[in-house]
Amino acid sequence: MIEGILNIVYGLIASAVFVGLGYLYGRYKERKKKGQPLENYPFYPFSLDDKKMLQFDFDLFNEGVAHLLKKRDYQAGPQLILIGEQNNIRHVYKPSQLKNYEKLYKIYNGDQVLDESLQFLENYKRIVRLIGDSFPDCGIEILLHNLSNPSKALYHIKNNVTGRNVEAPATNLVMDLKRRDTNKEDKLNYELNIGSRRFKCTTIPIYKDKMGIVGAICINVDYNFLNEEVRNNPKLIDKFLDTLCKVDMKLDENILSKNEYEKALKGKRHFRDVSEHL
Repeated sequence: MIEGILNIVYGLIASAVFVGLGYLYGRYKERKKKGQPLENYPFYPFSLDDKKMLQFDFDLFNEGVAHLLKKRDYQAGPQLILIGEQNNIRHVYKPSQLKNYEKLYKIYNGDQVLDESLQFLENYKRIVRLIGDSFPDCGIEILLHNLSNPSKALYHIKNNVTGRNVEAPATNLVMDLKRRDTNKEDKLNYELNIGSRRFKCTTIPIYKDKMGIVGAICINVDYNFLNEEVRNNPKLIDKFLDTLCKVDMKLDENILSKNEYEKALKGKRHFRDVSEHL
């Protein structure tokens, strides 16, 4: 009887030990896989040129590949892969150099890194579609760039005014956004003049935790269309305003503050209405 009880106790103790060891081993592997940000390493593959402009540093990238092949870091490794793909490293490397990069790509599951970035952008694709559908035929283009592959960056576009197609490249955009991020600058309300075309643009970078910039939403306003065509044509002005104000459904919701709600009930028509009766 006692021997049977002891066997049960020993069995429970042994099971607990194995479970504990398994738990500790799992925590060890988890800690080992966490790693640290690529920015913490001396081979972060960006440097400043003579004009203090951020640029991709091929030599530092090579140093990073060599280091992360020897000492694995499951945070820095995927980051380096994403930066390499963003800067078209496969087209820059010689065949002998590409061999080491392919090893790195396999170790850190590069396909998964790129797929996860793409999946992350799916919700932004929906945002672009819904905003674009809110302002159709107004000369206002909105698009989404997938910057994990700058050579085929244009991922989704609504209200096309630039004539580009899905998978059009955006090879300079990553570097420009990197520079602005370093200088804490927004890429907001900038003018582009291309031949006779003129645009007012805003570019909004999309960041993914532990990966950095993975995409961008761009808003491009066809300035000449609005300034030369719409502004000078009463019919087009009416059409433009009708399009902006067009609705597809009516809902019973209150989006006003309590104070604004009370003023609306008293007759306030819009946010700049300062009528005396209010």
